Amino acid sequence: MTIEIKGNWLPMWQPVVDVFIANFDRGEEGAGIALVHRGELVVNIWAGQRSNKLAGVERADWSEDTLVNIFSAGKGLVALCVLQLVAKGKLQLDEPVATLWPEFAQADKHAITVRQLLCHRAGLSAFHQHIANDQIFDWDVITQVAAAESPWWEPGTAQGYSPFMFGWILGELVKRASGYESFNDYFQACIARPLGVNCYFGVPNHLLDAIADTGPLKRSLGAAASSTGADSIALGKLMKADPRGVTNRAFSNPISLMTATNSREWRQAQIPAAGAHADARALATIYGELARAKQQLLDESFLPLCWAEQTFSDDRTLGLPLRFSHGFMLSQHDRADCRYGRGQRAFGHPGAGGCIGFADPDFELGFGYVTHRMGQGLLIDERAVHLIDAAYSILE
Repeated sequence: MTIEIKGNWLPMWQPVVDVFIANFDRGEEGAGIALVHRGELVVNIWAGQRSNKLAGVERADWSEDTLVNIFSAGKGLVALCVLQLVAKGKLQLDEPVATLWPEFAQADKHAITVRQLLCHRAGLSAFHQHIANDQIFDWDVITQVAAAESPWWEPGTAQGYSPFMFGWILGELVKRASGYESFNDYFQACIARPLGVNCYFGVPNHLLDAIADTGPLKRSLGAAASSTGADSIALGKLMKADPRGVTNRAFSNPISLMTATNSREWRQAQIPAAGAHADARALATIYGELARAKQQLLDESFLPLCWAEQTFSDDRTLGLPLRFSHGFMLSQHDRADCRYGRGQRAFGHPGAGGCIGFADPDFELGFGYVTHRMGQGLLIDERAVHLIDAAYSILE
């Protein structure tokens, strides 16, 4: 397959470019990757095509500023907002959420702390009550519902990944602690604009046409992807085994969480845990900053919160072992699909289907990869694994 690569890269990073090209033989159709090393943008490339049916675009060239729904890769950015406010003294990690948000104390949640929410140990992994499809698009409605929810188990006693509630609850805390009118307003003012990057929790009207529709990766699982595919199959079994259980409710209550992601409502709503839209350079730039001690996003003394392990356990929602710091996933070095860099302090977050951003302070590397063709892996997609391996073949 002949692929036209656009963008720029330093010659020493050619192995990453070669793997990026090879990914188009693995089913890639449109994607971008960017790397920031020691504060310098050393790779910023894109290729392929995209569609945007809402804009009447069946096929268009991928561009540098093509926006992609990065799904859970946005969770790391939510965590960064929270940690910034902790560093500023406006939030306390071990303070009850209800101190700032009194309504949150309902249903025995009065003692749940900010730290427990960040590391998925609050028991708030899914909604018990039925949620109407359109409620997820209304911030005031969905945060009120979240405030009234009850934990699935005693907070602090177990780990359970929170696919969606994580963002609404922490986003409301950011809004209240910062005084900004919305979570996205805070993110734009304190992260996106200072760095000059394209990332939005609620895409503005004038950028809707720049979005790439997401869809499944159009190829069968190969041998290299069999392990990550197995995790996805196991998740499906967990969902079917208990329709009223936490796993099924976490992903399908309401069903619009899985079916509405290419809609205008989804793209413009603030769904922090799964609805961020970004390009590759945005992720690499943000994480590239966090990979350096001297940077503008987070006070140096608070940076260790990004990689300080808080929990490492078999996860009650996803059914596999996961390791978290304060909102970021941490590496399990014996698993290729859960290895965020090679350094001991690497941290980041993958998104459903393939997008990923991470920082590796030991190598001063920021990594960002976006794709609109979604693979079956639960964690780091096979395409990203190959790209990560190529980057470290240069650095190690």
